[in-house]
Amino acid sequence: MGGGRSGRHAVVVGGSLAGLLAAHVLAGHAERVTVVERDRFPDGTKPRPGVPQGRHPHVLLEGGQVALESLLPGFLAELRVAGAPRVGLPSDMVQRQDGRWFRRLPATTHIYTGSRAQLEELVRRRVLANPVISAVEGTGVVGLLGDASRVRGVLLRDRSGDAREKQRALEADLVVDASGSGTKAPQWLAAIGAEAPHEETIDTGLAYASRVYRGRSGILDGDTVGYYVYPSPAEVHAGGALPLEDGTHLVIVSGLRGDEPPTDDDEFVTYTKRLPHPLLHRWLDDAEPLSSAFGYRRTANIRRRYDLPGRRPAGFLATGDALCTFNPIYGQGMAVAAMSAVALRDALADPRRTPTTRRVRRALLAASRQAWDISAGADRKMPGAVGTAVVGGPADRVADWYLRRVQERATGAPVVGRAFRSVVTLSAPVTALFAPPVARAVLFRPPAPTPTEPPTTPEDRGPE
Repeated sequence: MGGGRSGRHAVVVGGSLAGLLAAHVLAGHAERVTVVERDRFPDGTKPRPGVPQGRHPHVLLEGGQVALESLLPGFLAELRVAGAPRVGLPSDMVQRQDGRWFRRLPATTHIYTGSRAQLEELVRRRVLANPVISAVEGTGVVGLLGDASRVRGVLLRDRSGDAREKQRALEADLVVDASGSGTKAPQWLAAIGAEAPHEETIDTGLAYASRVYRGRSGILDGDTVGYYVYPSPAEVHAGGALPLEDGTHLVIVSGLRGDEPPTDDDEFVTYTKRLPHPLLHRWLDDAEPLSSAFGYRRTANIRRRYDLPGRRPAGFLATGDALCTFNPIYGQGMAVAAMSAVALRDALADPRRTPTTRRVRRALLAASRQAWDISAGADRKMPGAVGTAVVGGPADRVADWYLRRVQERATGAPVVGRAFRSVVTLSAPVTALFAPPVARAVLFRPPAPTPTEPPTTPEDRGPE
């Protein structure tokens, strides 16, 4: 891919969070960066049509916070000023996993639970202020220029004009696909004689529905700002309520294939009775609905292996959901988008190695590997899961045995819970779960007692 910026032009397909952050990085290596976006960017913090899950809950995990602050210094302060709720875990929320309530010990990590639209608008404002970066809105990419050895640009079509309008070419030295989970890159590559990437898939058939409420009373007041039940093989119905920047809560419920949550408003409320405790349903009885219910069903984990050998052109990269799509229920997408941009930045700036296309592809995949292992590993155990990566090998079975013991103890044992949260929020590597104090608790101690009912107040007891 080479170094320097003289005369170089990079095109980023998609103005998503992943695309904007990739453009921000590439602006340090190219004379021009063009972001091609199918939608028109909204004014302010309205949901963008091209983000199909944009009306649903989003969280910014700690690993993503660190990455965003590294890319855009001062960003977290801007997010706080904008009112995005900063939620301490496990102290600030009532949470349940695998049939056990988490003890509400002092927070060892924090997440932001504001709307996706708010966070994306803040990033867009910062990124597009760079004069090196320009955006082409209301325009779709319909193909690639070049051949199987090298991509040399993209084919564009204005979406607001006549559908028969001729395509136009936009030449580039580098094309980054950040077009999301519905990417057409495999077809684009095949059209220029290259090979599509091998796809690894795991699909539980999980579907969810969301609706905005303003609470009047109940448990989501004071010391408790949210509630969440995670899906598990033992309790497949999940959901909760997460705070938004305007003081409302975004309520979500989920179920598996054949028992999908309804988008009828009355039936949405009734569906919450399927959760393993009536807490959420009781809260909704006294809450004011502020929106209709919206559904979402495309929740398969899909990893596209551009890093593997094959007839694939230089000058083409994929990032964000176009590279690795996770079941959104685990809240990893925004964090991985930011972490992937950091990986791109570091790979392009590495003084020890020439940033070849293949090396950068490997770096981008590595940035998403831990999130994939968490999401795919959890979904592999869910009833009815299908896909090319459902069946694991002997090493996976050993890891599953250990991780099952971790989860049983994370709800009640401070030392295990701290390590577990650091890993699932992508702020520490998986090896944190094998540190000696954690391993001793996992291997030789029984699960600690946990509350039998939803804990309504935080504990004062500090981490052990």
